[in-house]
Amino acid sequence: MAHTEAQSLRRYVGSAERFFWNRHAAVRIGDLASGTSLGGRLAQLAGKSVLIAAGSQLTTALALVELDGVARRLTILPPDSDPDHFAAIVAGADIDAVIADRSSAASAALDLPIRVVACAAEIMAAERPPVASRATEWVMLTSGTTGVPKMAVHTLAGLTAAFRTRPIEPGIVWGTFYDIRRYGGLQIFLRTMLGGVSLVLSSAGEPVGDHLDRLGRHGVTHLLGTPTHWRRALMSPAIHKISPRYVRLSGEIADQAILDSLRDAFPQAVVSHAYASTEAGVAFEVRDGFAGFPAEFVERSRDGVEMKVLQGSLCIRSPRAASRYLGAAAPLADRDGFVDTGDMVELRGDRYVFAGRRGGIINIGGLKVHPEEVEAVINRHPQVRMSLVRPKVSPITGSIVIADVVLKPAADGAVNELSRVKGDILKLCRDALPRHKVPAAISFVPTLDVAATGKLARRYG
Repeated sequence: MAHTEAQSLRRYVGSAERFFWNRHAAVRIGDLASGTSLGGRLAQLAGKSVLIAAGSQLTTALALVELDGVARRLTILPPDSDPDHFAAIVAGADIDAVIADRSSAASAALDLPIRVVACAAEIMAAERPPVASRATEWVMLTSGTTGVPKMAVHTLAGLTAAFRTRPIEPGIVWGTFYDIRRYGGLQIFLRTMLGGVSLVLSSAGEPVGDHLDRLGRHGVTHLLGTPTHWRRALMSPAIHKISPRYVRLSGEIADQAILDSLRDAFPQAVVSHAYASTEAGVAFEVRDGFAGFPAEFVERSRDGVEMKVLQGSLCIRSPRAASRYLGAAAPLADRDGFVDTGDMVELRGDRYVFAGRRGGIINIGGLKVHPEEVEAVINRHPQVRMSLVRPKVSPITGSIVIADVVLKPAADGAVNELSRVKGDILKLCRDALPRHKVPAAISFVPTLDVAATGKLARRYG
């Protein structure tokens, strides 16, 4: 799949008063027009394959702006990357330079010819910033794998194809719960650059309430997160600190409960959920307030994006998709150019709904259960904030379904009240699901583990 290369990110720097903000610093983006955060080493990176392994998202953002169109290839290392995989990543992407900073844990383990230690908050004068002269490859690492992650090759044109032609809206400030070193967060970073607006970055380890307070202080109008991010935000008393006019979910299944909760919390906002993957790119956005997506999305091409359902799995052909995997024997797409996402969908009336991941199915005596389908039912209960369905080993059926449930604060009370809520949840499940999908046990827990990707941490087996 060929993409027409866009001009480099540097041309979108501009001179307007717009910023990248993180927890500790603010950088005026326009200062990059005549300055650099990479010091005198910037010219050395021209034509190189560069690994961006900074600990700070702010360092990462500035390096991406400075090196697009200058470096031959930019490989973005997520913050939760396994050090055991570094050698394979360096070899697979033919890395010969690394961008690090003072908070970078990864760079010390990498022995590369060129090492640039950047101080993101300091933009120094640059006599002659390198001129963009090449189409830089952008390499994103896939998540959710137990082995060495695959490396999907994108271009700036493909990464920005979903929004490049949209008019600039004045007064926008974007924020994201995501890390920009993952596909969802990178999309928002690129939107801010092309849209000429500011961005409030997330910070690892920052309490949810502090992050919400910071988003509010900077006047965020547009905010993106996974459904899990949003459920955690809605649990915080600081949720009233923000008043966005556009709320977006991606990265996980957006069930009806979370969509309704966000509509109630922000009645003035457009509540949107989008589907995208590192390999297939952004496929579509849904703004009608309902879970799933209209069947007509599959029946016709939309903005050059084509979709089909093959054995229950959503497959996508798109100019927004990655072109290939680096160093992988398996092709990224099939012979017709369709990427198999592994996300399972079911047609219900005139709408497709997401059932779950193909690799996440629980086997109950030969019958299949998608955890997300059960969670969507549990989350309908008015006193439930979020849930996680998982298997437990059974000597009879191989596995049984159990559920961990986080209640809203008002529901956390006496034992008899909790017993009633548990009974109500089970009744919801029995009324909506086949018997084998109904949880055999429900536990109320104070919180659920969240992976670095912003998704619920799922452990199978």
